[in-house]
Amino acid sequence: MTPLLKLTDITKSFGGVRALRGVSFELLPGEVHAIVGENGAGKSTLIKTISGAHRPDGGTIEVSGVAVESLDPASARALGIAVIYQQPALFPDLTVAENIGLRLERGGPWRLVRWGERQRRAAELLKRVGADIAPAALVRDLSMPQQQLVEIAAALGGDAKVLILDEPTASLSDREVDHLFRVVGELRAAGVGLVYISHRLEELPRVADRVTVLRDGSYVGTKPMAGVDRAALIRMMVGRDLSSVFPKRVVKPGDVALETFDLCCAAGGVRDVSISVRAGEILGLAGLVGAGRTELARVLFGLTPADGGRIVTAAGEVTIDSPAAAIRHGIAYVPEDRRRHGVVLEMPVAANATLAVLPAVSTGGLIGRARERKLAGGFVRRLGVKTPSLDAPVGHLSGGNQQKVALARWLATDPAVLILDEPTQGVDVGAKAEIHALIGDLAARGLAVILISSELPEVLGMSDRVAVMRAGGVVGVLDRAEATQERVLELALGHAEEAVA
Repeated sequence: MTPLLKLTDITKSFGGVRALRGVSFELLPGEVHAIVGENGAGKSTLIKTISGAHRPDGGTIEVSGVAVESLDPASARALGIAVIYQQPALFPDLTVAENIGLRLERGGPWRLVRWGERQRRAAELLKRVGADIAPAALVRDLSMPQQQLVEIAAALGGDAKVLILDEPTASLSDREVDHLFRVVGELRAAGVGLVYISHRLEELPRVADRVTVLRDGSYVGTKPMAGVDRAALIRMMVGRDLSSVFPKRVVKPGDVALETFDLCCAAGGVRDVSISVRAGEILGLAGLVGAGRTELARVLFGLTPADGGRIVTAAGEVTIDSPAAAIRHGIAYVPEDRRRHGVVLEMPVAANATLAVLPAVSTGGLIGRARERKLAGGFVRRLGVKTPSLDAPVGHLSGGNQQKVALARWLATDPAVLILDEPTQGVDVGAKAEIHALIGDLAARGLAVILISSELPEVLGMSDRVAVMRAGGVVGVLDRAEATQERVLELALGHAEEAVA
């Protein structure tokens, strides 16, 4: 069988950095071929090489058995190669049909638009991917999975034979993932070849036929998905055994660092939440999408202030009506979307790490660069941030290192309580283990940690106690020994009586 796509000994360097070192890869018709590796392994560079965004320094690329000498984005699309990125690249103020039409219709800016034909074609393509979406709907009104389906529909309309899915399930619920996998199965049956990029190793057996592992820009190996387990993939990705994905340390908790009594916030949908977390303790917040975990974190940090109930810290009852008030009372919050709210991608590492404590590095309103670099450098060493220098833009770092910089910013405020919302979302297994170890170290030093994660094994593996939320309220608090996946899900779904530890 002739591969739809074949790459042989691809190399690519940026300055003195070798991003790809002799990488080979092939994709067969009707195959889902996963590519995995730690952040910085070369996955993104390989995708951009396949899609024509990067021109390789060496090696060969063949499409349907024909060597391609010069590949750019336009020629890649013409050859049937399409990429669906994690964040869909659609125009939010245009309709679904208009977005699809702009991708597929040819001609200059003054061409005649056949509106009826555009609507009919969009409807046909949406039906093909099983999307119950009106062609006249505005893209800004669509959910993330709906936008992904619109992009897949547009790619199929362009006669895509090679479809690259980059972290497609990162922000999807289980039901949405099931639907996406059904669409993937239908595309596979139609002979489309899919390149599947994901950090979620547990989902690969459901969707992939083969898996290729990259490490440090080099090709490690390709295996049939049926013949490799998660532990073997991790060994191939990191070059070593991970002694524990969740390195939980036993720490004797201290005094209560934060406690809430019947906390409410109508704007955030938080209702009657009573929880406590002690110094040295990790309190996990579990629940289904929309249960109110992030909304509770925003209330505790003053982003959407409470309108009822009480918040008590070690110093007594406090009012938190703004992030500044939360910081004064020793509460720090690392938000879920690090690229939008956690770090400023264009700013250097040093500036990002000290952004929450500007008075500490300033005199008369002027930032003292030496103080800024000294403070930031201490956290870079302590957290093991891998960066070329303190002057490197954070956007140039891997996802795991960006998360460490976001963590450094809030640790610089010397908090008593640290709220972590999805701290390992979108990072590879090696970086996850490092971040888990850091969280354990912080708890061991006496920090009270509230951990929010959509990955239930992460919550169960890291937490001393687990508070389960549903519909904006806490429906049960479980000790570590009794917090099983079944028990947590029963509470989250409302299938069990409330439990309070």
